[in-house]
Amino acid sequence: MAERRSRQIWLPDYWFLMFMKKKTRALVLLSGGLDSMLAAKTLIEQGIEVVGISFISCFFGADKAEKAVAQLGIELKKIDFKKEHLEMVKNPASGYGKMLNPCIDCHALMIKLAGRIAKEEGFDFIATGEVLGQRPMSQNKTALRRVEKIAGVEVLRPLSALLLEETKIEKEGLVARSKLLNISGRGREKQFQLAKKYNFTYPSPAGGCLLTDPTFAQRAKEMLKIWPDCAPEDMELLKFGRIFWTGKTLIIIGRNEEDNNNLEKLVKRGDVVFKLEDVMGPLAVARIYEFTNLQIFREISTLKLQIPEKLDVNKIKLDEIKTEEEILNLVGLLTGWYATKARGKEIKLNIKII
Repeated sequence: MAERRSRQIWLPDYWFLMFMKKKTRALVLLSGGLDSMLAAKTLIEQGIEVVGISFISCFFGADKAEKAVAQLGIELKKIDFKKEHLEMVKNPASGYGKMLNPCIDCHALMIKLAGRIAKEEGFDFIATGEVLGQRPMSQNKTALRRVEKIAGVEVLRPLSALLLEETKIEKEGLVARSKLLNISGRGREKQFQLAKKYNFTYPSPAGGCLLTDPTFAQRAKEMLKIWPDCAPEDMELLKFGRIFWTGKTLIIIGRNEEDNNNLEKLVKRGDVVFKLEDVMGPLAVARIYEFTNLQIFREISTLKLQIPEKLDVNKIKLDEIKTEEEILNLVGLLTGWYATKARGKEIKLNIKII
């Protein structure tokens, strides 16, 4: 029998590269809402490696995104960009929405930062859950193009891709355009059907950003006017308690135990904290930028005040309060008044400068 000779077969470089080709990787902006979950799932079903990215500002966080990735089975990157975001909110190039929400510039900033991370970590493209026409002002074709222009990053929007111009991402074959979707408008029936198909649980679409909330937006707008150089740690205070301004002094009176606990966590060097000694009631914090040494607050560690039985807080002339002593007495009065059991009685407050 003739001896069988072994042969080595050399594959052309093209086929070798095909076999060795890395898996396509997508970085998907994930708010945790249904649309961003479906955008991620659409890409996952194409065999694309998807990683979620969620941004944390003073006005929204990543809690919903954490719940979403548990259902999607993917990794989540959480990026704190409070400082950059607040600076953008102070003067957004594209203006505000109905409240104090600069949606176009906000999306552009997130996409810009995501693009930078994608480049550093070897992702092939950025995708979002934006739906054409869902928000008339920030998700029309012109607005979507503006977001990309500001960010300097091309974006794939899987839920509406078939209604938008084909991206370079699709042309290069990184995704199969035929497997993308054609969802548009404010109706969400198609999304609900897909959510049922994938057995997704998801939050209500409302309430994602505090800047769209009328009450908080008004608080933030007032702070930006009085403290134009405010920092994230200043803006965080506005989430809790009753807010009062006298000159450039911010006074926060806790509404309940949760507020009190949160305010204690947020106090910083120079803040003045007021605590009732003998009565259950609110914690008060004064952040004072008008005076540098706070001499009177350093000299007094306790304050006794008679709280009236009746008081119309709205009639207090806050703009007439000028001195440290007047601020001291005002905070004491408000703290005692909002401790309902202290009304008509003398109270004792402990005062501490952090």
